[in-house]
Amino acid sequence: MKRIIQWSIDHHWIVIGLSVLLFAAGAWTARQMPIDVFPDLTAPTVTILAEGHGMAPEEMESLVTFPIESAINGASGVRRVRSATAVGIAVVWVEFDWGTDIFMARQLVSEKLSLVSGVLPPQVERPVLAPVSSIMGEILFFALSSESEDPLTLRTIADTTVRRRLLAVPGVSQVTPIGGAERQFQVVAHADGLRANSISLTELLSAVRGASQNTSAGIYTEGAQEYVLEAIGRVRTTEEIGDTVVAMRGDRSVLIRDVADVREAGAFKRGEGSRSGKPAVIVGVQKQPGANTIEVTARLDRELDTLQSELPRGITIDRRIFRQSDFIEVAVNNVVDALRDGGILVILIVLLFLANLRAAAITLTAMPLSLAAAVLALQAFGASINTMTLGGMAIAIGALVDDAIIDVENVVRRLRENQGRPPEQQLPAAAVVRDATLEIRSSIVFATVIIVLVFLPVFGLAGIEGRLLTPLAFAYIVALLASLGVAIVVTPALCFAFLPNAPSILRGHDGWLSRVLKARFSRDLPRILSHPRAVIASALALLVLSGLTLTRAGTAFLPEFHEGSLTRSVDTLPGT
Repeated sequence: MKRIIQWSIDHHWIVIGLSVLLFAAGAWTARQMPIDVFPDLTAPTVTILAEGHGMAPEEMESLVTFPIESAINGASGVRRVRSATAVGIAVVWVEFDWGTDIFMARQLVSEKLSLVSGVLPPQVERPVLAPVSSIMGEILFFALSSESEDPLTLRTIADTTVRRRLLAVPGVSQVTPIGGAERQFQVVAHADGLRANSISLTELLSAVRGASQNTSAGIYTEGAQEYVLEAIGRVRTTEEIGDTVVAMRGDRSVLIRDVADVREAGAFKRGEGSRSGKPAVIVGVQKQPGANTIEVTARLDRELDTLQSELPRGITIDRRIFRQSDFIEVAVNNVVDALRDGGILVILIVLLFLANLRAAAITLTAMPLSLAAAVLALQAFGASINTMTLGGMAIAIGALVDDAIIDVENVVRRLRENQGRPPEQQLPAAAVVRDATLEIRSSIVFATVIIVLVFLPVFGLAGIEGRLLTPLAFAYIVALLASLGVAIVVTPALCFAFLPNAPSILRGHDGWLSRVLKARFSRDLPRILSHPRAVIASALALLVLSGLTLTRAGTAFLPEFHEGSLTRSVDTLPGT
């Protein structure tokens, strides 16, 4: 450490230049890092979707959900399997251990599903894996509404235009329209018509299934040119479906329109969407894990602006339904304000106690350099800027100048003492700065190490608690260790560069606040030392009182947030 301090003094301009580069790199990195309210609290989760048309929930659970769960439970690294079963649909969530690679987890689940697919009922389509997302990935809800367009048209635009355009936005994982009416061609059979033409329901169903498909007719070659032949049979209107032949009865063709009504209508609804009490299509957008919510939302806003100009007149897009970016910005800005206010208080206190602008400026350089180092460390470990990491920095803001202020105060005192000696006994300024820094190195190192040790148990927390609080402790520890490095390397270089030739330092004296406190302390200290038992008894009484008060305090996993965002959920009896 002695060699490090001597090197920083001898090459003080290099140290100052590297410090400027460190601050610039930290500021640039902070602007590029993803911003969120909390660290990602989602364990690596794979979602399985299985659809069984028309199957009752009990049947879906016994024939579909349970076999899938049984097969998945044996996969390595699985910590929990959950499921939800409804009419014709089963959703299975497979949670893996923290730290599991999500793509490796999806590969394991796919292999297990291939084993169970053969035992599922015929009407159950092959289970599929939902896109990679997280419980914190729902970043935007917006509404499509219109006074002129019907729900069928509105939902069709949402499915075929809006959804496809938004899925192409980088960082978007899934886009889910809710509400409106899904467009369908519906064939409603007539029992009398079927009996009169001796047509079974199976025959009608087969005719409808085969009524809309194109068929390849091979290749026709003419000279040096070949042409792909295709039989166009895909229907586009209800009339084309009605003209499809079901069967031949003698020399007469029985058409679908002879035994059924063909109409264009909305699918059977299992949900609804509304805006301000009027029917609308609500579109939910989920981001990919690790994507920057603020950046993805900005891209979505630009795409929605373009869509708004291209949609038919009368259709409006309301983006103020729910925006996670607004919540993030308010929450993070609140913590940033606390960080700013804490910095201002530290600056005021340092100026009051040191009573010297140069000494205060050197001390305060520890704050931006330590925070810049913490940001770079967070980025290196793949963390994001959120309320937890910023909270760790806000808690550390007062401690960041501890080491530097001890160093600067001691250097100033030794320089004044050296200036008061006879000229022949005065030491070189570099030696004074070096010795003054070495005098307090043990104190600042041990103090910093003790504080770091106090925070280490936080890294032993498991589950959600660990994921939530570990970034806070990490940011605090990194910032604190960076402040120690600044006090050992940067502060001596700055002191040697700017203090030895400063008249305000050499001929100065303590500020009025320091003089008042020292006078009061020197007067009260002997009185306190003469009554040690009373002081210890008072301290123990305060400790007991605070412990009793703590037992009556309420408990909560997280503090309340007042960022102006409200989500309501309503639960009621099944079948309501």
